[in-house]
Amino acid sequence: MEASAAAEPASRPKETDLPAMHKLGELIVPRAPQDIAGAKLEERILIDLVVRLAYTVARFTTDWMCKQLHLSPALARALLEKLCFEGLVEQLWQTSQTSGHYKIAQAGREHAARVLEICGYIGPAPVSLESYSAMLRWQFANTPQVLPEHVVAALSGLVLAPKAAQTAGLAVSSGRSLFIYGPPGNGKSSLGRQIHSALPGDYWMPYAISVGESIIRLFDAHIHQRIEVPGDRADVIDQRWVRVRRPLVVVGGELTLDLLDLIYIPSQRYYEAPPHLKANGGVFLVDDFGRERVSPEQLLNRFIMPMEYQIDYFTLRTGQKIQMPLRHVLIIATNLSPDTVTDPAFLRRMGYRVYLGAPTPEQYTRIFTNYAQRHGATLAPEVIEQLLERYRAQNRELRACEPRDLIERARDICRFHGKPLELTTKVLDLAWGGYFGEQ
Repeated sequence: MEASAAAEPASRPKETDLPAMHKLGELIVPRAPQDIAGAKLEERILIDLVVRLAYTVARFTTDWMCKQLHLSPALARALLEKLCFEGLVEQLWQTSQTSGHYKIAQAGREHAARVLEICGYIGPAPVSLESYSAMLRWQFANTPQVLPEHVVAALSGLVLAPKAAQTAGLAVSSGRSLFIYGPPGNGKSSLGRQIHSALPGDYWMPYAISVGESIIRLFDAHIHQRIEVPGDRADVIDQRWVRVRRPLVVVGGELTLDLLDLIYIPSQRYYEAPPHLKANGGVFLVDDFGRERVSPEQLLNRFIMPMEYQIDYFTLRTGQKIQMPLRHVLIIATNLSPDTVTDPAFLRRMGYRVYLGAPTPEQYTRIFTNYAQRHGATLAPEVIEQLLERYRAQNRELRACEPRDLIERARDICRFHGKPLELTTKVLDLAWGGYFGEQ
C-alpha cells in the first residue's frame, strides 16, 4: 500500500515540541521529516553526525547513509546537498534522481576531526530532549488504562492474597510507586516482575537524545523489546523512533549512586542513559533494597525528587544541568524491616505498600500443586499433608518459594536415577534433606 493511501493526518497535538504525528492503519506514528526543519533538531547536530559517519568510510551512498543514520531519503538528500555546497562532502556520481555516491572532502576531514573531539557518537540520528519529553507526555496521556482483567492475567501464575494483588494493580494503573516488603522467599521479586505484564500498549522511544552537542543513547537492545510496525518505511515513519514493549528494568545489589547518573563513555564521547531513564514508560524494580553497596538513606534521598515530581536532574561534563522526564512505575522490594531501610517521610511519598508474609497452608498447597502440574507430576494429598506436618513439627515457617525449590531438587534426584519426576514421600524426604541440610 502506498504511504499516501495508508497514512491519514491525525488531529494536531497541542504539544509544540511533539513530533508531527499521523495515522498509519490503526497506529499513530511519528511522521518522517522530509527536510532539516522538520527534524526539530539543530541543523549543526545533523551536519556533524553526517560528517562523522562519512569520515569512517572511503565512499558512501545516499541509501547507506539513510540506513546508518535512520533518516528519510528526502532529509538525507537535503543534508548531502548542503554538505556539498559547504565543501565538506563531494559527490562522485549520481545513480538516479534520488541517490548518488559521495566521499568526504578534505575540509570535511578537518571538520570531522574537530567535532570528534567533542562527540564521537555515530548511529541513528537523535531527537531533541524537548521532543522526547513531549512524546513521553503525549503517550502517557493516550495510553490504554490498566484494567482489573489485565492485573488478573499478569498475576495468574502467582498465588497471592486478593488484597495484595489489588494493591499492586492500583500502583501500576495509577502510575504511582509500590513498596513491597516481607520475609525472604515469599514472592516480592516475582510480584514486582509479573505486575509489569499488566501494563497495556507499546511505546515509541528514540534511539538517542540530543542536548546541544551532547548525545545520550537511550535505546538498549538488552532491555527494550522492539515491535515490528506494519508498513514501516523510512519515507513514512521517522526511523529515529523505535516501537518497543513497555520496559521492565531490574536492579539489585549492584546499584550505586553512580549508576543513577548519566554514564559518560570517554572512548566514544557520548552518554549512556542510566537504568531508571531506560525504564521510562514501564517498570523500574529495585530488588533486594537495603543490600546495595550504598546506604539505604542515600538511595532514598536520590529517589525522592524523581518519585514525587516525575523528573530527574543530571549534570553534563560541561557543567550544564538538564531536566529529564521520568514516567515509570517505581517498585522497591525488600526483605529487611522497613524501619531499618526507610523513614516515615519516604514511606509517606510511596504510592502503595504491600506486605507479603508467609503463605497459609492452603496457599502453600496451591503453589506446590500448580508447580508440580506445570512439570507434569501428580501429587497425592497425603504426601503434601506429610510435608506440611513436617513444617509444623520443626516449627518451620512456610515460604512461598519452597514448593518450587523442593520440586526442583526432586527433579534432580529423579534425573540422577534415570527416572521421570515422581513426587513421592521417599523422593521428597531426600529433597528436604538436601535443601534444608538435614541428615
